[in-house]
Amino acid sequence: MPVTVSMRVNGTALTREVEPHTLLVRFLRESLGLTGTHVGCDTSQCGACVVHVDGLSVKSCTMLAVQADGAEILTIEGLAATDGTLHPVQAAFREHHGLQCGYCTPGMVMSAVDLLRVNPDPDEAEIRHWLEGNLCRCTGYHGIVTAVLDAAARLRATPRTPGESAV
Repeated sequence: MPVTVSMRVNGTALTREVEPHTLLVRFLRESLGLTGTHVGCDTSQCGACVVHVDGLSVKSCTMLAVQADGAEILTIEGLAATDGTLHPVQAAFREHHGLQCGYCTPGMVMSAVDLLRVNPDPDEAEIRHWLEGNLCRCTGYHGIVTAVLDAAARLRATPRTPGESAV
């Protein structure tokens, strides 16, 4: 029997009916057409499905859509500015070749954004530790770590108004 859920996804309020067993990743991809969130393993091993739920990174293959009722969801599609300007983490991934096949990239980017929210000045070891739950089958980790270091520096250098978050 379907259940009604309401949430904000990438800034847009929505209400939909879902089956109670529907995973958040399936809801985002199949019901909302937000296919930037990838399904890599469906077992919480790879991190390709990472999105932000109420500001925290979550593997969306481990969360039911009904658990996100009332939440604020941010996917990779909602990270860039409305004018298409890439988020500093996205731009750094592009510039430092923090991707190869690109399958892990959305989850890596979303996890890195959360890391930089928690720690705006991580070192290489902290970045590698934080991203342990995100697998890159192409072994592009060096470019990913370089991209996160660069994005951190960019975000620290960006002037903000009082109370405004860096990420």
